[in-house]
Amino acid sequence: QVQLVESGGGLVQAGGSLRLSCAASGRSFSTYTMGWFRQAPGKEREFVAAIKWSGGYTFYADSVKGRFTISRDYVQNTVYLQMNSLKPEDTAVYSCAAVDNQYYTDTYYKQPANYNYWGHGTQVTVSS
Repeated sequence: QVQLVESGGGLVQAGGSLRLSCAASGRSFSTYTMGWFRQAPGKEREFVAAIKWSGGYTFYADSVKGRFTISRDYVQNTVYLQMNSLKPEDTAVYSCAAVDNQYYTDTYYKQPANYNYWGHGTQVTVSS
């Protein structure tokens, strides 16, 4: 059974940084695509970033490009989201997601419905 556990959220001032972690367990993730999504109060869940575990190909939402970096650690079976230059509009619950394939387009992996497994999320609050 795949389990995803996020950590690293918190309260930070605008311009600050946070690093989120997603610890993955239950199987080998070498064939998986891992994504980060966020949901602010009253808004729909939106794509943030994703990484294809094998090869490390990454892609981002335009709103975070150049500020956020997604990466993975083979040994720790963990996916990270380094968030720099945070803005108040980045405030949301951030969730990690996984799907057991890597061969579709970026557009496919930007849709939350295409992921099979989800963590419970971690709150990120950016104060102005």
